Amino acid sequence: MPAKATRRRFSAKYKARILREAAACTERGELGALLRHEGLYSSHLNAWRQQAEKGQLEALAPKKRGPEPKVVDVRDKQIAQLQRENARLGRRIQRAEAIIEVQKKVSELLGIVLPTPQEQEDET
Repeated sequence: MPAKATRRRFSAKYKARILREAAACTERGELGALLRHEGLYSSHLNAWRQQAEKGQLEALAPKKRGPEPKVVDVRDKQIAQLQRENARLGRRIQRAEAIIEVQKKVSELLGIVLPTPQEQEDET
């Protein structure tokens, strides 16, 4: 006996075959014998018949459980990558500006005169 019970899954071919065999049962007790032989419940037949009547293309195919997978667009990946890069560069700019401010304060304390950006442009 397995430690944990697992849910049985039936293929579309199997479901279609059982529905055909169940439809062919005409004698009394024949349907019950078929269900016992296959280890099925009448609720299986009812659910499969309803699905087949609805005319669903995948009515007899087993359903995957859980959330549907997201369709990933290449542009969405690129946008996310660019946003991460933008955030990273923004942090680097903040650090660089903080370092420049510290350098300015240190130069003021030491009495070193730094050229202004206008003076630097005039030199070149």
